[in-house]
Amino acid sequence: MARKLKKRERYAIYAASIFICIFVGLQFIVFPFLDKREKVQRSLEAKTRILKEMVLLKAEYETLRNQADSAKSRFSRRPRGFTLFSFLDDLAGKARIKNNITYMKPSTSIQKNSPYKLSLVEMKLQAVTLNQLITYLHMVETSPNMVRIKRLSILKKENQKNGINVVLQVETLET
Repeated sequence: MARKLKKRERYAIYAASIFICIFVGLQFIVFPFLDKREKVQRSLEAKTRILKEMVLLKAEYETLRNQADSAKSRFSRRPRGFTLFSFLDDLAGKARIKNNITYMKPSTSIQKNSPYKLSLVEMKLQAVTLNQLITYLHMVETSPNMVRIKRLSILKKENQKNGINVVLQVETLET
């Protein structure tokens, strides 16, 4: 039957069959391969982003774990029966401002999902010099007992020549 076709018709059939073969080859072999390659590339990029994020999270976790270990070791080095109130009172004696203490108000709050409780002492100091205050604050902040100053309010009265009035809140975690 193909022999009865004219040369021109045979060329048209050959061209059509080549076109169909190329089309089928592209449609079922090349395009799926390229799509798969793109999908793999996108997946690789997503996994790379996830890996970078995991590395950052690991570094953050390590930092937090080191801080927690450091805090635990500092807790264990505290004297037995440590209380913030008595600690601040002792430091006031060392800084020679014990007579300037108007009041000390201790309070404690329990932390959710934590074995620790937050201990806070509000103190009012009257007629202290700036040098006395600086010495006391330095002793509080540099102590190894994990004590920090939460709030500090300084007021200078006109009728006091050398003295200032101070209200400060000091806090720490206790077991």
